[in-house]
Amino acid sequence: MIKTSAKKVISYLLRLEAEMVLNKYQPKIVAVAGSVGKTSTKDALVAVLSAEYFVWGSKKSYNSEFGVPLTILGCHSAGNNPLGWMRNILEGVALIIFNNHYPEWLVLEVGADRPGDIKAIAKWLKLEAVVLTHFPALPVHVEFFSSPLALHEEDFSLTRALKTDGKIVVNADDELMMSLAEGSKYELASYGFNEGSKVRASNEKIMYGEEEKPQPLGLTFKVDVGGGSYPVRLMGSLGRHQIYPALAALAFGLTQNLNIVTMIEALGRHEGPPGRLRLIKGEKETLILDDTYNASPAAVQAALKTLSELATTGRKIFVFGDMLELGTHTIEAHKEVGREAAEVCGVIFLVGLRAKFAAEGAKEKKFTARNIHFYADAAAAGKALEKIIGPGDIILIKGSQAMRLEKVVEEIMAEPEKKAILLCRQDREWAGR
Repeated sequence: MIKTSAKKVISYLLRLEAEMVLNKYQPKIVAVAGSVGKTSTKDALVAVLSAEYFVWGSKKSYNSEFGVPLTILGCHSAGNNPLGWMRNILEGVALIIFNNHYPEWLVLEVGADRPGDIKAIAKWLKLEAVVLTHFPALPVHVEFFSSPLALHEEDFSLTRALKTDGKIVVNADDELMMSLAEGSKYELASYGFNEGSKVRASNEKIMYGEEEKPQPLGLTFKVDVGGGSYPVRLMGSLGRHQIYPALAALAFGLTQNLNIVTMIEALGRHEGPPGRLRLIKGEKETLILDDTYNASPAAVQAALKTLSELATTGRKIFVFGDMLELGTHTIEAHKEVGREAAEVCGVIFLVGLRAKFAAEGAKEKKFTARNIHFYADAAAAGKALEKIIGPGDIILIKGSQAMRLEKVVEEIMAEPEKKAILLCRQDREWAGR
């Protein structure tokens, strides 16, 4: 990233331009906050809104002091390129001076790395709605907060940016989130699997193909709303936690009087973002569960649960990389992953120094030590994994961004020529890292 002094100047200019653009074009804005599932939820919101409106959503996971203004300006991060940042600033000037075809809706993703991050963004945004995803007991990014609750309260502070008639779209299955939302003055639209959710899911099932050796294709479930029940299909992704973004999008859409059938059709055409438990064909008739975008204890637990539910004629293999930004919770969180993996998997690959603690947890569950393999980096793990996989194997791959486990997927995927569209972190910004 650019030097600190230049970063502050560029951040200020981008935010100033973003405010001017919003004042000029007056788009409606919905923002997503929470510790898990923000990007998937943002993309589902874009899908349902796009059926009716011209929409921009946050590019990638642009959710910071830089990312939010960049989304509003329709620009990409320039990394370490000063000329690229100058070009972004000039594009912002052009939006302000000239009349452009600007979106009717913006869908923003807002996240916190440190205390005050979201509060600062909330000061200059005016939102129609805030969509809250999930606040797990041990969230990612907790390292710089006094407690998990402090981070959750920072996430919830985004509701300060709501207009007087704004809506909070809240996960009814999350007791902490519901308690925070119910204490606010805004109208609530709830979603989840629990009774009482305004948009409620049930009967979720894995869809399988009709081949001789069928492989999973995605999810199907029913959504109950307003006295009606509607079938929903989500292609290319697995796991109950992948249903929540769709439910959040439907709940939000109903607050804006969007047609439920039109929204469900839009979700049926939509595929989730790369690296979020996406199904990818692997070499040697294997199946990859690509969950390499990032990792937190709650997300790893959800991914392992999904793996446990899949039928296969081969082995279940888990490739696990370090979970970062957990502070004092690091060792125990990795051990717990090992304990859970031991109940599901036949082979465990561990990548990174922290992931080694997962081996201790697995051994506590009497997992066979010879089936645990250690690697310093993703490249080495990928090469070793390619040698042992065989027909029918299902490989779950998950770790924090910095571990670059998408390189493992690339090593064993059946169609590596499609990596640019199937895998996360394939742009120039990440290429040299």
